[in-house]
Amino acid sequence: MSGNGSNIADIRKDYQLAELDEQTAGDNPFIFFNKWFDDALRADASEVNAMVLATVDADNKPHARIVLLKGIDESGFVFFTNYNSDKGADIAVNAHVSVVFFWRELERQVRIEGIAQKVSAADSDEYFNSRPEGSRLGAWASPQSQIIKDRSILDYNYQQYEAKFGQNIPRPPHWGGYRIVPDKIEFWQGRASRMHDRIVFEKDSNSDWKIYRVAP
Repeated sequence: MSGNGSNIADIRKDYQLAELDEQTAGDNPFIFFNKWFDDALRADASEVNAMVLATVDADNKPHARIVLLKGIDESGFVFFTNYNSDKGADIAVNAHVSVVFFWRELERQVRIEGIAQKVSAADSDEYFNSRPEGSRLGAWASPQSQIIKDRSILDYNYQQYEAKFGQNIPRPPHWGGYRIVPDKIEFWQGRASRMHDRIVFEKDSNSDWKIYRVAP
């Protein structure tokens, strides 16, 4: 097996920066996630709030793409998008989603599984109005996930909406946030010889978090 003249199978990294145990993880996954996120910020991790979002469409085909985390509280993890996009269409038929964070600089990964729910219009408005003007116009100009003839379509749409709205740009009705309400969160710490630490929080039948370790 090879690619571009090098042997892909020989590419490997031995993780040795840290370890993870149940006592360190504590009993609240949100508190621990915030700690790890703060660690990643201090480590100047690249695209620290980038997460791979996996969805399933009406034909049970999986799809994944990177989106950006824009909020977190004790209810869940928030991101924003076009509701008419492929990911929005997937969530409309199957709200079960999964996201993955990978912070290479800390040799850490977090996997989250849960239900995606639309945030309130007020929350979507608040975040939309905090965005740069260009991003707000882009939300109108881009028919996300739809086939377009060429780039000029986007440029034309952008100019039309720029002329229409000026600086008073409202939130499009098809654009807003989702909150991923988790039922399972796994924290992964790379360890030497592929003997990684994996600590899992999972909700039980009473919606209480239980914690356990799984083998790497």
